[in-house]
Amino acid sequence: MLTGKQKRYLRSLGVNLAPVLHVGKEGVGTTVVDQAASALAARELIKVRVLENAPASAEDAGASLAEATRSELVQVIGRNLLLYKPSPDKPKIQLPERSEA
Repeated sequence: MLTGKQKRYLRSLGVNLAPVLHVGKEGVGTTVVDQAASALAARELIKVRVLENAPASAEDAGASLAEATRSELVQVIGRNLLLYKPSPDKPKIQLPERSEA
């Protein structure tokens, strides 16, 4: 689970990202999940665009993708969403530390 500070940091990184995956009329199927998983393995943070002809809303598609890829849904704005999954081997993104209260 990400903290608010960590989500803010990831959102700042995601501003300049271009969508690497589009969810279209087929919805969140196995092909989309496989592509998202491979993109997350390579990049850790990806932007996904949910097209207007998609059967699900951006929130629903993001929740489904996050669950299927075991990643974190960082943000949903309009039809764009950010997914984050740290690499177990070599993490590229250094998140801010959790503050223990």
